[in-house]
Formats: sequence, C-alpha cells, structure tokens
Amino acid sequence: MAEKVNPKPNEAPTHDAQLAAENIVAGAEKAPEVDVNADYEASKAFSVSEIDRTGAGTQAAAAATAPQFEVRQPQETTFKAEPTDNPDDYIDMARDVNPASEGVGNVSDDLVKKALEKGKAAQ
Repeated sequence: MAEKVNPKPNEAPTHDAQLAAENIVAGAEKAPEVDVNADYEASKAFSVSEIDRTGAGTQAAAAATAPQFEVRQPQETTFKAEPTDNPDDYIDMARDVNPASEGVGNVSDDLVKKALEKGKAAQ
C-alpha cells in the first residue's frame, strides 16, 4: 500500500527540502512513493545479525556475559546484643542531665483515683 507524499514548501525544515517540495508541486519532479508495509518487512531482515541466525550467536553471548571471577556464596551471620551494664546507671545519668524531671513519671494509685473522681460528670 503506497502512500502519496504531499509536499508543503512553506513547512520544509531546510532550503533543500523547500526546493524539492516546490519542484514536486510544480511538476518538475515526481513525488516519491512510500510503501510503509514493504519498508517494515524489509527492516525485519536487518533486525537480526548474521551471527544470531546460527548457534554461534548464543555461544558468543554466553561467553561475553560469563563471570570472570569466582563469586563466593554469602554466609548468614547472627548477632545478639548482650546487655553489658546495669540499666539503673542510665536512669541515674538521665537524672544528672535533667534533674527537674524527677518524680514526673511516678503515678500512685491515689493519684489515679483522684483523677477518675475529677473526671466524672456532675449529676
């Protein structure tokens, strides 16, 4: 299925293309016929190289991508962090850094009861 070329001299990107389009419009040159389907079928012949048409292409690809160095298998390691100190020492250190926070986290049962009583709605 050949397609007809419709030249437009005003839209030509270069001076040579503009001259060729003007000659085609004037009838001085014959417009080229473009057969997209035939061009596509012809392009398929170029998409595969000669070496790929034989078994040598597969062998060449395997040789080109083969690893050149020995790769060791990874070994799984296990790590367990053992406590090495007394956790109370860290609490003492935190108090040294911020002594005002002492007693902030101490909640007694009486304090909880008072909070619950104050939180009840009036009847």
